[in-house]
Amino acid sequence: MADYTIADPLEATRTSTKNLVLEDEETLNMSPEEKKKEKRKITKNVYIISFGFLFLFTAFQSLQNLQSSLNKDKGLGLASLSVIYGALILSCIFVPPIMIGRLGCKWTLVISMMGYVLYTVSNYYARWGTLIPASIIIGACAAPLWASKCAYLTTTGIRYSKLSHESQDAVVTRYFGIFFLIFQSGQIWGNLISSLVLQQGMKDTFRENAGEVCGARFCTPPPSSDGEEYRRGLVITLLSIYVGIGVFAVLFVIVMLDRLTGGLDRRKAQESSVNLLIATIKHLRDKRMILVLPLTLFSGLEQAFTFGDFTQAFITCSLGIHRVGFVMICFGATDASFSLTLGRLTKYTGRIPVFISGALIHLSVIIMMLIWRPHHSLLWVFYVIAALLGYCDAVWQTQVNAMYGVFFADNQEAAFSNYRLWESLGYVIAFAYANFLCIKVKLIILLVVLIISLVGYFIAEYINQMQVDREYSFSTGIVLQEVHSKDEKV
Repeated sequence: MADYTIADPLEATRTSTKNLVLEDEETLNMSPEEKKKEKRKITKNVYIISFGFLFLFTAFQSLQNLQSSLNKDKGLGLASLSVIYGALILSCIFVPPIMIGRLGCKWTLVISMMGYVLYTVSNYYARWGTLIPASIIIGACAAPLWASKCAYLTTTGIRYSKLSHESQDAVVTRYFGIFFLIFQSGQIWGNLISSLVLQQGMKDTFRENAGEVCGARFCTPPPSSDGEEYRRGLVITLLSIYVGIGVFAVLFVIVMLDRLTGGLDRRKAQESSVNLLIATIKHLRDKRMILVLPLTLFSGLEQAFTFGDFTQAFITCSLGIHRVGFVMICFGATDASFSLTLGRLTKYTGRIPVFISGALIHLSVIIMMLIWRPHHSLLWVFYVIAALLGYCDAVWQTQVNAMYGVFFADNQEAAFSNYRLWESLGYVIAFAYANFLCIKVKLIILLVVLIISLVGYFIAEYINQMQVDREYSFSTGIVLQEVHSKDEKV
């Protein structure tokens, strides 16, 4: 297997203007065939990582969707999800530099993916003593997993833009769009598997009083109906399938992914860990970072609501646990398709129109969930809500990731560290209060945070554009001065 030689991802995310100039000079000396070959390698790695995440999260995402319903005794399922993202907050500062520095980016991905497989295995015997420790492990693994992914996509996107003479904004956004198209389709396959397995021997006994106890009126799980009972053997079958898919994902990345050469020694990795913590805190001095924090927090809140509250309070409560997968397939299909579409659309429209569309639709769907009374006779409404949530999630995932890459191109390591930290905090908060607040209150919280997020985002866009204009004017002035000096010499 050939090595794909570019800078170590931790160093790559510290890309300076000087380094980009050197890359330009290197690119100019490459032959057309060499450029074409390198572009093929870059594209290949983008797809390999995307499919590796697809296989891994086909199992994890669908299992996450079922946690609030499958392990609802004393809130174990939601507690485990809260622990995952709580551990992620701590690990996103310290773990990635050390793991990547010692193991390299590829093997960091491999080891981290094994943590997800272990979490699936722990569900065979879901108890506080098994599921919570597994949640801590997966939280520790998630940070280096996503840090490596962000480094791959951003670094290769910047490099590809040099080879193809496209803007970094367009290429990075397109790569995130491709990734999330493939990645989010895991919602389709994982949920299809869960529904096909769990519906075996199930009766479609709907809750007739769903409008009174489900949806926005859901506070505590109502007594189970006959349609919500499921055999333990079906759960074991489902978990076995998920374990198999997870193991395949690990082997797929080991065999197919090209290795990123270059790395940090142990001492430098430890220094990098401390430096990253300091850089992450210092990065909060950037006004744009402060302004987009509510939006980043909202990204975690809205995903936690979809995976934990929507699945339990709307779907399981009204239709039964075996229907969760079918409804969430609609969410995943919409999310995946629009992740690619929006990634390409922003090349022509820019981010702001896409953000506005996501905001308006999300505001509408939150209000809709507040006033709607779920009933099995309106089955199509469940799918419509899931589809709208899928579109909104596609907007937030692709555009917020790309926004961070563009806003903070010269300080991406600290920026993405803040991104993972604050998004994870959103998850932790949402899952932590999941067992204590009614759905109506949670929807109102989402509504308020979304409005605050939009105000901060638009101000950040304005500040960023002003900064870009100043930098452009400054660089143009230097070029004109150099041209004028040459003319005088002539």
